[in-house]
Amino acid sequence: MPDVEVVGAGPNGLAAAVVMARAGLSVRVHEAAPTIGGGSRTVELMEKDHLHDFCSAVHPMALASPFFRAFGLSRRIGFAVPEVSFAHPLDGGRAGIAHRSMDRTVEGLGVDGEVYRRLVEPLSRLDEDILEFTLNSVLRIPRNPVAAVRFGLAVLDQGLPTWNRRFTTDEAKALVTGVMAHPVGTLPSFAGAGAGLALNLLAHTVGWAIPVGGSQAIADAMALDILQHGGVIVTDSRIDSLAEVSDARVALLDVAPSTFRAMSRGRLPSGYRAALKAFTYGNAACKVDFILSGPVPWTHPDLHRAGTAHLGGPREEIAAGEKSVNQGRHPDSPYVLLSQPSSFDPTRAPEGRHVLWTYCHVPRGSTRDMAEAITAQIERFAPGFRDVVVRTHTTTAQELEAYNSNYVGGDFSSGAVNLRQIIARPVPSLQPWATPLDGVYLCSQSTSPGPGVHGMAGFNAARLALGREFGLPVPALGP
Repeated sequence: MPDVEVVGAGPNGLAAAVVMARAGLSVRVHEAAPTIGGGSRTVELMEKDHLHDFCSAVHPMALASPFFRAFGLSRRIGFAVPEVSFAHPLDGGRAGIAHRSMDRTVEGLGVDGEVYRRLVEPLSRLDEDILEFTLNSVLRIPRNPVAAVRFGLAVLDQGLPTWNRRFTTDEAKALVTGVMAHPVGTLPSFAGAGAGLALNLLAHTVGWAIPVGGSQAIADAMALDILQHGGVIVTDSRIDSLAEVSDARVALLDVAPSTFRAMSRGRLPSGYRAALKAFTYGNAACKVDFILSGPVPWTHPDLHRAGTAHLGGPREEIAAGEKSVNQGRHPDSPYVLLSQPSSFDPTRAPEGRHVLWTYCHVPRGSTRDMAEAITAQIERFAPGFRDVVVRTHTTTAQELEAYNSNYVGGDFSSGAVNLRQIIARPVPSLQPWATPLDGVYLCSQSTSPGPGVHGMAGFNAARLALGREFGLPVPALGP
């Protein structure tokens, strides 16, 4: 039997396996699906040679997370980093544009430009210290308390009902709101402001990168490293009980808390079991992929240079739509997250074709196909869009859960992103990856630091297990 069994070959499970294999331990990874990748799979959904990212598509954390920096991911695979990190179109041909250049962003925002700079630029200068704080357990003492305080004050600024006091223009308000709406939840909120500002600051540092060849390249790079260091990866290998991996000294589980409870078969202490049961799942996404005969015909020219676009109108309209979702309703005018990776990575589609990645927020467990609502929202800001649509493929919230059991009810964050579950993810602890069972650790995005392709939940769990169970330090991870 191996020293370490890893259940789940998503980004966090693979990150955990990389650390353990690099430390000289024997490692076996189990993946229930036929292929590895979890939230970073790339597939041919509709036609040959058209590559669609099934879940995540744009990856600021791939260049910024401490794990991926240590792993040297940017030296292992190619990235396209758009000049415009993200953009937010508005009616009348207007838009808020987040350039990589802070100065260009400020210039484009007019009277709100310097106001935006005062909010975001100090955070960008402290990016590594802020990420060190936000990508670990928030209950620990930060390495740089000044950076943590600065970030906290910015979160307060945009997380309270007074969030409009800073900005006067729709463009600036919408630009900041679009990125704060990435987590599904009501706005304004501390959780939305925190997640949004962390991503926003990266727009002006590392940028919002698109992996060449698809998000699968991230998973494949980690898998190759595991194999090169003696690890084994077994696909079509579903683990339903901890008894199936009990002979190993350590089990690292890239699974949702509800799955862990089921796998434990009554072995968990009642208090911990109750805490896991109290862990809540958030609302969900409906994902719609498109094949296009040409690029999206945006009204605003800078949208063609944006790797990501947030659609949904002004700040108030987005907040109203997110409130509807939180109340269990499907908004008529949904918030849409969109990326056209083939504009920056020609390997994604044959010449003359494009692939378009979109999703909108819906209530948990939804079975509704939101393709028409998403199409209408794009057409609103890109008249003639319907004319370039060749094919569409919808994945409802219910189908997202079928695709990945960690996405309970279609919650792609594997747990509601709210203030309580930032502190208690999945339980309140300085070491939330540890469980009461000897040698058993959770490493999914249901643990700190939460959702995103950053590998940090796996890295943190593996680092803890290395020290506790084997008395070993974290090994060098670079190529």
